Amino acid sequence: MSLTLEFIEKLPKTDLHCHLDGSLRLPTILSLADQQKVRLPTDDPAALYSMIYAGEVCSSLEDYLKAFDLTLTVMQTEEALYRIAHELTEDCARENVRYVEVRYSPMLHTRRGLKFTQIVEAVIQGLRAGERDFGVRSGVILCGIRSISADSSLRMAELCVAYKNRGVVGFDLAGAEYNYPAKDHKPAFQLILDNNVNCTAHAGEAYGPESIAQAIHYCGAHRIGHGTRLRQNGDLLNYVNDHRIPLEICLSSNIQTRAAPDLASHPLPFFFNYGLRVTINTDNRLVTDTTVSKELHLCHTTYGFTLEDIKELIISGWKSAFLPYREKADVLRKVTRELEQFVEPVDPIVKRPAVDVPKLPLAAAAERS
Repeated sequence: MSLTLEFIEKLPKTDLHCHLDGSLRLPTILSLADQQKVRLPTDDPAALYSMIYAGEVCSSLEDYLKAFDLTLTVMQTEEALYRIAHELTEDCARENVRYVEVRYSPMLHTRRGLKFTQIVEAVIQGLRAGERDFGVRSGVILCGIRSISADSSLRMAELCVAYKNRGVVGFDLAGAEYNYPAKDHKPAFQLILDNNVNCTAHAGEAYGPESIAQAIHYCGAHRIGHGTRLRQNGDLLNYVNDHRIPLEICLSSNIQTRAAPDLASHPLPFFFNYGLRVTINTDNRLVTDTTVSKELHLCHTTYGFTLEDIKELIISGWKSAFLPYREKADVLRKVTRELEQFVEPVDPIVKRPAVDVPKLPLAAAAERS
């Protein structure tokens, strides 16, 4: 029997790759534009959505990123950043995402004169309020942008160091990959590593496995954002697998950016079956029009992932979170016990599970450290 989206929404999940500026609510954009006297291309919600939603209109990652030119116009005040962060935690709570790592680049929110510290604190305060109101825990990942400059990435890294243990849990390198190698931003990553801060990097999304190798070997990335091109280099793939470097997979987004031609050719099933630690994430909830539950449901309906497979993906998300080890271990025990309570839906005709359920549901996940 197939798993419904509603069933998957009940499972306790993470979202480790979620861009704040791609995860606004459409009504919020219209509301903020009105408050801030920002002129949008249109005030019609349907027309505005068609301009933001990637859907079938994108031909590349660069094309996909154009939507952010629009969302960023209303994300230039402390009040707006607080509201958007707070609403994001509520959206997560609706599908039982218990922990979300929210990434964005403060340098993109200075058009109205905000200081970097104001920008960071507004988002952190919004997320903390969301934890109080909706029970969703969160961490911030600050992003350097490949196409801007190595110096600007270093400034973002300095912010990460300053706000370590104050809401910021990691550093990321985002933006267009082609012609903007990760190794150019090595000073920023070196500062991050020198201060024992977590880091990830977008790599292997719009460029080949060389991009992933640079992220790992030049920049010391602890996780890889997307990594769809990893299967093109067997040695690197085995290195990533042997060192349990998590991949932040965003299925729908990868199709929209043409990182993969279609779902059928996406490498996720191969990565999962080969034993890589893969996590399932949204990337951009509005721009891609998705949730973690929708992405997991795609795994089920497209690739035939069973409930036990879905549980393993969820466990990988918790294992890969930028949380302190002892705290993570405690959460993992609780989540594992909770997941064991979920069983395959019973076929009402034959009165038995429609799919055979292993006696130890999470044994496979436990073996994959």
